[in-house]
Amino acid sequence: MRALRILLIVVVVLGGLFVAADRLAVNFAEGEVADRLKTTENLAATPDVSINGFPFLTQLAGGTLDDVEVGIKDYEAAAGDGERIRIDDLTANMKGVEFSGDYSSATAASATGTATIAYDELLKAAKSEPTEVAPGITARVVGLSDGGNGKIKVGLEVDAPVIGTRQMSVLSTVSVKGDTVEVRTDSLPDLAGLDLAEDSVREITDFQQAIDDLPGGVQLDKVEAAPNGVEISVQGSNVQLAG
Repeated sequence: MRALRILLIVVVVLGGLFVAADRLAVNFAEGEVADRLKTTENLAATPDVSINGFPFLTQLAGGTLDDVEVGIKDYEAAAGDGERIRIDDLTANMKGVEFSGDYSSATAASATGTATIAYDELLKAAKSEPTEVAPGITARVVGLSDGGNGKIKVGLEVDAPVIGTRQMSVLSTVSVKGDTVEVRTDSLPDLAGLDLAEDSVREITDFQQAIDDLPGGVQLDKVEAAPNGVEISVQGSNVQLAG
């Protein structure tokens, strides 16, 4: 019995040492991946990286990590014409991450994630300067907000001799087309009998925002209006995590 107790103690101690070594190794690896990702994506701050699954050391020996989560607080994406757009709280879950023998690169078989584009950022793509929609009549977008039920509320300011300056709003649908977020009004605003061509009005109410270079090459999947901005979903395959 005494020998059995000693054996059990040894097993527990060795198991504890293995767990401790495994956790130390994964913490070190997370820091290395975070630093490489910061450099690769030219990020202002170091991202959060979590390598999931246990034990880590057996994954390391096999050359493939089962599940890696990455969080980037603020990401500046290309928005076309040399412009940039801020994307908040980008999180990505990557599966099947294979890395090179010298750990200089890592590629995920698949990735999914979410992020948010704040309404004040998306507003930059809208026509916020007064634009003529008919002789003597101008209109502009003055604000974006949550319209409920997955819609964006687009605030407008119209100035015309007949009605003066008037504030109004329309509900719009947001969607994804390729690498572009599109906002299109569901129905044109009531402009108090002003005879305006639909195309002229839609030049103001409808707009697009390109998003060209998300981290690792992930692509826009879908979007939906939410209280704090437009929530986007991303996905990709053969996503470069580092290198």
